[in-house]
Amino acid sequence: MKICAAQTIPIKGNIQQNIEKHKSLIEIAISNQADMIIFPELSLTGYEPGLADGLSISDLEDESLNDFQIISDLNDIIIGVGIPFKTNKGISISMVIFQPNDKRQVYAKQYLHSGEEEYFTSGENILPLIKNEDKIAIAICYETSIPEHAEKAFKNGAHIYIASVLNSVESVDKDIKRISETAKKYNMYALMSNFAGESGGYECAGKTSIWNKQGALTGQLNSKDEGVIIIDTESDKIIEKYL
Repeated sequence: MKICAAQTIPIKGNIQQNIEKHKSLIEIAISNQADMIIFPELSLTGYEPGLADGLSISDLEDESLNDFQIISDLNDIIIGVGIPFKTNKGISISMVIFQPNDKRQVYAKQYLHSGEEEYFTSGENILPLIKNEDKIAIAICYETSIPEHAEKAFKNGAHIYIASVLNSVESVDKDIKRISETAKKYNMYALMSNFAGESGGYECAGKTSIWNKQGALTGQLNSKDEGVIIIDTESDKIIEKYL
């Protein structure tokens, strides 16, 4: 399986322009035969808690996201994009997941970072995704620091762990260490998809990364440019491409 993590520089609150950026990166992933691509936390809006209410969607079939489903169907690729999702319980930090010729799913961040409770509610995680008999678990940012989260993913049979994050320059090294330890402990491939640039008042660190099952860092993007990093789990080959 070829799995791809994207690194973007978000345009604050501009969903349509961010969609176009996403499509350019997805095109690179497809040209390299990727089976799956995951984007950073709240990738379509940027990490902007104060704007989340006005930017949220309440319907998984929202027309603004239709292009992702079309691309998924035509190219047999799973696509995960971040956006605030509103239910009767409140707004969650969510990832909408598009699977070829299948219903859309939403993964909602269950473990919130301190301060996020003012804007968001805790959501429900979905079981690991299955693609070509591979089981892939998703985590959103702070969830990587909750041991129970990775343990549950492992117990549910996942052997690939993908973190969709906003990591600042100050916090990224801690998360890199944690995800490396998770990969080693559970014998999983692990990926981290992060922003570059600025979002939510943070200077984002980039360094979108991939670890092998021994927890060794096998590939990492730079700190400033948009691009993708792909791992082929059959050969362990890494591909890095920038816009």
